[in-house]
Amino acid sequence: MLKKYFKFLAVGFFFGVLLVKSEIISWYRIFEMFNFQAFHMYGIIGSAIAIGMIGLIVFKKYKVNDINGNPINIPDKEHRFKAGIFGGAIFGLGWGLAGACPGPMYVLMGTGALTISIVLIGSIIGTFIYGLLRSKLPH
Repeated sequence: MLKKYFKFLAVGFFFGVLLVKSEIISWYRIFEMFNFQAFHMYGIIGSAIAIGMIGLIVFKKYKVNDINGNPINIPDKEHRFKAGIFGGAIFGLGWGLAGACPGPMYVLMGTGALTISIVLIGSIIGTFIYGLLRSKLPH
């Protein structure tokens, strides 16, 4: 059974190494980005968006299945400006204050930066609070 999930572990390991080597987890790189001092992070984020768009196009065109053979259904989303601004502001504020967005938090833990555990606990509490307030928030 563990063998079935090994590929996910391998992808996660590769992702972590990629984040460290590309300096995405560097607080200094994030500081540069928010001060518009370097293109480094914008280039990486832009590349990720482009790859994600291409991936979605391929998934929809070739009707890709998940690991269990079930079809992947990607529903069209309605754009909600108010929710995007509100959610983006909260996400950006947290990213700027913590110096890490959700993906790199786990990688930072793996590199031994244990102080990120405070941010990780805060994000779990924030997610719980979101779950409680979800029906009252714009979506």
